[in-house]
Amino acid sequence: MADMSASASLAMTHLVPLAKEFDEDKVTPGVLGFIVFAVMALAVWGLMRSMNRHMGRVNFAQPDDKAAGAAAPDADRSTA
Repeated sequence: MADMSASASLAMTHLVPLAKEFDEDKVTPGVLGFIVFAVMALAVWGLMRSMNRHMGRVNFAQPDDKAAGAAAPDADRSTA
């Protein structure tokens, strides 16, 4: 574990001077930002495609009201 922290410390000492070369007033997303955005866009596209497929399988037809209404009066009759 001590070796890992030493290598991490060594990496940080090499990266800090590189970070100072960048303009601190200019912030850009860079390649990592583009990759994250592209992955999120592909995920949304896939979810929308899946939703469209599932919505296409849904049956929106309403049951016939006359058939449902014919059975209902028999249940509403009272013997009192």
